[in-house]
Formats: sequence, structure tokens, C-alpha cells
Amino acid sequence: MSVYTAPLRDMRFVLNELAGLAQIATLPGYEEATPDTADAILEEASKFASEVLDPLNYSGDQEGSSWHQGEVTTPKGFRQAYGKYVAGGWGALPVAAQWGGQGLPRLIATPVEEMWCSANMSFSLCPMLTQGALHALELRGSAELQKTFLPKMASGEWTGTMNLTEPQAGSDLALLRTRAERKAEHYLISGQKIFITFGEHDYTENIVHLVLARTPDAPEGVKGISLFVVPKFLVNADGSLGARNSAHCVSIEHKLGIHASPTAVMAFDHAIGYLVGEENRGLEYMFIMMNAARFAVGLEGVSIAERAFQRALAYARDRVQGRDLAAGGKAVPIIRHPDVRRMLMLMKSQTEAMRALAYVAAAALDTAHGHPDKTVRQHTQAFVDLLIPVVKGWCTETGIEVASLGVQVHGGMGFIEETGAAQHYRDARITTIYEGTTGIQANDLVGRKIAREAGATAKALLDELRKLDTELAKSRNADIQALRASLASGVKAVSDCVDFILAHAGKDPRVAFAGAVPFLKLMGIVCGGWQMARAALISERKLAANDGDAAFYSAKIVTARFFGDHVLSQAAGLRDTVVNGSGAVMALSEEQFLAA
Repeated sequence: MSVYTAPLRDMRFVLNELAGLAQIATLPGYEEATPDTADAILEEASKFASEVLDPLNYSGDQEGSSWHQGEVTTPKGFRQAYGKYVAGGWGALPVAAQWGGQGLPRLIATPVEEMWCSANMSFSLCPMLTQGALHALELRGSAELQKTFLPKMASGEWTGTMNLTEPQAGSDLALLRTRAERKAEHYLISGQKIFITFGEHDYTENIVHLVLARTPDAPEGVKGISLFVVPKFLVNADGSLGARNSAHCVSIEHKLGIHASPTAVMAFDHAIGYLVGEENRGLEYMFIMMNAARFAVGLEGVSIAERAFQRALAYARDRVQGRDLAAGGKAVPIIRHPDVRRMLMLMKSQTEAMRALAYVAAAALDTAHGHPDKTVRQHTQAFVDLLIPVVKGWCTETGIEVASLGVQVHGGMGFIEETGAAQHYRDARITTIYEGTTGIQANDLVGRKIAREAGATAKALLDELRKLDTELAKSRNADIQALRASLASGVKAVSDCVDFILAHAGKDPRVAFAGAVPFLKLMGIVCGGWQMARAALISERKLAANDGDAAFYSAKIVTARFFGDHVLSQAAGLRDTVVNGSGAVMALSEEQFLAA
């Protein structure tokens, strides 16, 4: 099996040239985020990913986590790996210094998280959820809750979860039934939650559950949901652990993938919980965590794509099969066959486009959080809000596509578990489902991020893309000019779709929403093309200045050209699907689906 190697060269390029790490380092509190600091962190993270996490990925998948009488045991080596994670201080990277963190920007934490997930997706889910729970408490928790829980969560000594889903309430949280009855200074939580990632495990002595529940007199629907902290063990005044709380794992799920990550069914029986913020504002608070998780899951799409590409590339270089079309019939490694090369280029180009878009979004998150100018923060947050469903939806859907291509490159061996290609495909499949399906992301994009604000942020993004076209026009590189034409076609396609959505969302929402997922894919492809075009222009300048690493910069331009020819070329068809395809979506009656 191939060994995961972090793509540090591309990560650094995206961090510095596309995401603008130097600009992020000028924000208050981020002065330590220098390129040297980032390089040192990435180097050490790369070693941890390759030497500690990657060797456990296959064995963890084969063994899986196990449940016995309420206790969960993770696969061999996972608990020890988590101990090394804590000892290395990795969980503290983006956490504020007041809670024991390093206070580094999201932009630096993002490639580190990509490495964890590429090397071992199951392992990475626990730290990812802990970060989201920590962030929600940091923004909305009381001073007492913050003091009690945040330092231990920042260090990784305790982990965090989010408990939303119930058997009858999946994405529709208005159906939520878990109850919260006030008793003195706390609440008693009763109910059942399902699909709780790392709801129980053997990594740490305490687990901090964030739980959505209703008080007895709460309004109906989502307006009556509150958020509570429900720890596995209660915490004494001196910070030591007290009595075991009545929050128990009653089983774990048997899943298609991510076998080493325990997905728990949690039962709360008058468990002691502490209100976060105000009653009936729980869903608002949970969305803080959910948006962080949606970005992180989008990054999982990048991560799985990178790992699947590396494995497929290694196999294609070694596997001798078939005859060279241009070398007199000589048997050759399959990487020399045009169709295998096409698949590898699809994997490479889309992975690079996704990485660039995700890192740019991470930089925008930092700017929206830390820029001293309120107007800049507001505009940047609107940009982030527009991008989050695209990063989550497009990157995960494309991650599955890339993982599937990885199986195809392996041929029959890809269908065999021992090669590892199938695991990436299985692991990737959940990413388009949890933290909001692709359809939910697309509806959010169309309804909240475009229709509700009359397309203002989307149109501002289109203006940026048109400004880039002016820069692309100055290039003398034939590949860049070809990419320019593909990107311009994509920009027009998005513009047409935005106009269509705005014209129909208020009159008949079904017309606008019928093409929401194709529109999300279109947005992803065009935004990815935007970043690939920027990368190509920068690479052209680097080559002209003889700024070292000519092979890398030349490959960037060719890869961008390929993305234009093979991926951006889909834009016109997606536009037609959105604008012309809504009528047939709802045309059949339910009975007609049953017609023989």
C-alpha cells in the first residue's frame, strides 16, 4: 500500500499565493502567523499524519470500534495516537490563548486538519467535533461554562460532541422531542439521540455533549429549541470529575465506512445539563457549531480526494498492463494510457481546485472574525456565508467522484479491500449526508444566500470574476487563454442562473429549488475555476521571473487548462438544467412512479 505524504508544496502555494497568509497575519492577534511558523507547523503535522495516523487507517477500518455494556473501545492504536495528538498540542492550534490555545488563524489550522483527514478520516472526526463544540461555547457559553469546560477541551483532555438527530427528527429539527426540565441551577435532560459521532469512546475520561432539547413550555417548532451542555461526568468546583451523569451510549451503528469512528445512539435519562445562552435560541447557537462542521466536512472532501489520488497515482505508476499506443506495442505501466492519464488529471485538477477554494474560505473566516473594520467584517461574512454550502456540497460530492475514479484506476483490484482504494470510496460516501445533505446545502444556497438578499453577494462575486478576466486577457500563454474562455462561459452560466432564481423564488419556490443541486455544482465548478485561473496567472509570473520550481509552476498552468477543458466545460449544461429543467422534476404524480 502507498503511504500518505502531505502535499506540502501545493499547500504552501495555496496558503501564501491564493489565500493570502501574509494579509491574515496583519489582523489583530494573528501576528505570529508568519510563513515560517506555518512551515514549521505543516512539517510537524505532516510527520504526525504519515507516521502516526496513516498506519492505523487500514487496520482501524478492518477492526472497527466495538460496544460492550455501554462502553466503546476504539481499534488498536487509536487511543495511543490520540494521546500523542494531545501531547503535541494539536487541538489548541486555532483556540484563543485565554483557554490555553495558540490563537492561530483558521487558515493555518485548515491544512493541518486536511492532513489528519487524509491520513485517517475516522480519527479526525473526534478533534473536528471538539473544535466545533468549543467554538460554540466560546461564543455563547456563560463565563462559568467556559471556565469549566474550555481549557480541557482546548488541550484535548476532554472531547466534544453535538447531539441533534433523533429517530423521528433528522434534518427536520422541528420534530425534536428530547425534553429539558429546569431544576434549581440546572436542567434534567431526557430523550434519545442517534448518529452521534464519538458520543462514547475510550480516548478521554470526559466527553462534553452539546444537546438540543425542549423545555416544557417552549414554543412549537424550531423556535422552541434550547441548547445544553451535558457532560459524561459532572465537574466539581475544583475542576475534578464528580459523579457519572445519566447520559449513556446504548449502541453504536454498523456503517458503510468510517468504521473506526464510533457512531453512538445516546440515551439521556434525567441527565444534568446546563443551559447555553438563553432558552429557545438553541438552534441559532448550534448553527455556530454546525457551520464550522460544514466547512470541516467540505475539507473532508478535499482530504479524501487527495488520498485517493495519491493511492491511484502510485498504483498507476507500478501496474504494468496493456501496450503503449505510441511505442511499438511494448508493455507499459498504466499511467501511460490516455484514459488512465485522463482520470488521474481529473483527480488532480479537482483536488487542487477544491483545496484552493477551501483555503480561501478559511482566510475569509479569519477576516470576518478579526478585521478591525466592521464593514469589512460584514462583507466578508456574507462572502463566507455564500461559500460554506458550496465548499460543503461541491467538495464532498467531488470527493466521492474522485474516490470512485481511484477505484476505477485500480481496475478489479480497486474492488478488493486489500488495496485500500475501496475504503476511501466507502469513507467518502457519508460526507454528502451528514451536517446537512447536498440538497440541504443547495437549498440554503438558493434560498438564504441568494434569494433572501436579492443576489447581492453572488453578484459581487461575479464582479470579482469579471475583474479577473481583465487580468487573464493580458496573458500571452495559450493555456491560460483557453482557460479564460472556459471561465467566462462559466461566469455567464452562473449569472443566468442567479437571475433565474431571483425571478422565480418568490413566485413558485419549486421552480427555483428544482435545480438547486445542479446550481450548487455549477457554483463549485466556477469558483474552483476562479482559483485555478488565479493560480495559473501567479505561476506564469513566477516562471517569467525565474522564481524557482519551474516544474511545479508549469504543472499548475497545465492542470488549470485541463480543469477548464474537462470540468468548467460542464457549466453551460448545468446552466441549461437549472434554467430549463425544472418543469420535468415535479411533473409525474406519485402514482406514476409506481407504473409498470
